[in-house]
Amino acid sequence: MLHKTEGIVLGTTSYSDAYSITHLFTRDFGRASYLLPTSRGKKSKIRNSLFFPLSVLYLEVEHIPLRDVHRLKEAERQFPLYELCTDMTKVSLAFFISEFLSCVLRESDNNESTFDYLKNSVETLEAAEKGLANFHLALMMGLTRFLGIYPNTEFIGEHSFFDLQNGEFVLKEPLHPYYLNRRESVYLRDLYRINYGNMHLFKLSRNNRNEIIDRLLGYYRLHVCNFPPLRSLEVLREMG
Repeated sequence: MLHKTEGIVLGTTSYSDAYSITHLFTRDFGRASYLLPTSRGKKSKIRNSLFFPLSVLYLEVEHIPLRDVHRLKEAERQFPLYELCTDMTKVSLAFFISEFLSCVLRESDNNESTFDYLKNSVETLEAAEKGLANFHLALMMGLTRFLGIYPNTEFIGEHSFFDLQNGEFVLKEPLHPYYLNRRESVYLRDLYRINYGNMHLFKLSRNNRNEIIDRLLGYYRLHVCNFPPLRSLEVLREMG
């Protein structure tokens, strides 16, 4: 059965001489995989160049429940990504974010609000002129709300600890190892205010930013099953 939907490209992997497999997050089906013809001829209905990471597409697809890989019938770009394909900082962010999203997004129903958040995120990244080094932090913090893992951010004092496992501030040091020390916990309290509108106001050193991304990824690993190491992380660490 054919469906019209929208999708955000997460990545593409090799499959055979005739096809690749493209992985997308769709408005109607959540994370889904589709056969992508490798033909580059003029008669090809679907251009491979459309499937750059984080491209937002209009799609017509054959989607059959319980099937692992579905078929693409038509694909059309919703808006061009000039900056995301040419600015090296934005290219690095696109590859990191698409890999990160591949790990945390799942096939599911009721994806509209998550899709809209991510689509707006792509548009924001394309247009952003300042605060780029903090963009992925803002995205990761905001996404917790849509995945149902947003922590309790009620701060209970300068001497509290943030319990990563239970997602809340506590007065006593947890008995398990998954928590932030007092300095990190105070820092996290301030970081929860970050968003795309104010991300340029957070003046972070490279070391601070790398420490924060490690803690955020640690939080996601505790709350998202089968979260693997990210290959694109090392490139991102070099951002100033």
